[in-house]
Amino acid sequence: MMNRTLAIFAAGIGAFALTACGGADSASGRTQFERENDIAKGSAEAPVTMIEYASVACGGCAAWHESAYPVVQEYIESGDVRFVFREMITGQPQLAIAGFMLAECAPDDRYFDVIDVLFEQQRALFTAMQRGQARDQFESIARSAGLSDDEFRQCMQNEEVLQQVRAASEQASADGIGSTPTFILNGQQLETVSAPSGGGQVWAVNGDPLADASGPIPADFAGETFERIILYFKARAEGRDPAEGAPAATEEAAEPAAATEAATGAATEATEAEAPAEGAETGETAPAQGAEGETSEPAGETAEGSEAANGGEAGDAEGETGDAPAETEATEDEDGAENAPQDGGAG
Repeated sequence: MMNRTLAIFAAGIGAFALTACGGADSASGRTQFERENDIAKGSAEAPVTMIEYASVACGGCAAWHESAYPVVQEYIESGDVRFVFREMITGQPQLAIAGFMLAECAPDDRYFDVIDVLFEQQRALFTAMQRGQARDQFESIARSAGLSDDEFRQCMQNEEVLQQVRAASEQASADGIGSTPTFILNGQQLETVSAPSGGGQVWAVNGDPLADASGPIPADFAGETFERIILYFKARAEGRDPAEGAPAATEEAAEPAAATEAATGAATEATEAEAPAEGAETGETAPAQGAEGETSEPAGETAEGSEAANGGEAGDAEGETGDAPAETEATEDEDGAENAPQDGGAG
């Protein structure tokens, strides 16, 4: 078993294959936007570095990973995006802590595989926790990552791994992150503001709406939306005006490209991501940083949260739901609270 114990203090973390993907910094294999202990994938030469602060117990995070992450993955594979994942304890703290500890205990090249499975099975994990069967669900995920049942139990007892997860979450709070998911692209944090036309919300940076050739980019979790966001920041990194669209080799090629962008914009406005129903029941909400309405906010240092590791087994906490993190009250109906960012700007 290959533990990433106390990676937040380890000077040699950059040598890990997962994070050392080549790079803008030949000595570290990282981009200028990363820290030494960051867990990332994609080329360090990519024009866009995307950082996500997220929790495996956050319903909005699971919704984003279901709807938008597959598109982001395509741009990771094409070399256009370097993706950095930063852990933050929000939502149900026991589930978040146990999930992150499991990911940290997995072999280095399986970290993202475990994170993906935790998001995919989030509904099942919430249900299992309510039924007192969380340990069985986590053990199944651990086996899929190559851990034996004994290695899983040792992981849940590992104080160093627990402290690493807590340290990562504390660093996220120190970074000024107030809810999950939160996204930072090339050093600029996404927020939501009212659309210039007055209809709905759009993504923005420092209060300025993001706009491309199709107009302002709507604040939702659709795959098409995040494709537009990636292309926006790629254009800026390459010194191009995002509002002018991608350069075309000929005039004939420009017209179909513009038509495609217009169609993408229209489809995006009609698309919303659906968050897990169990998330709503256990406090999971919050798609966007700083949005009004329900948010997945950081959990405090609760005894219930630490029991997932300190008690010896994940099963120690499985029968309890624990104190949910502090949340703001919803100002929208529950059906829409988890689907997309609510009204408001940066938190």
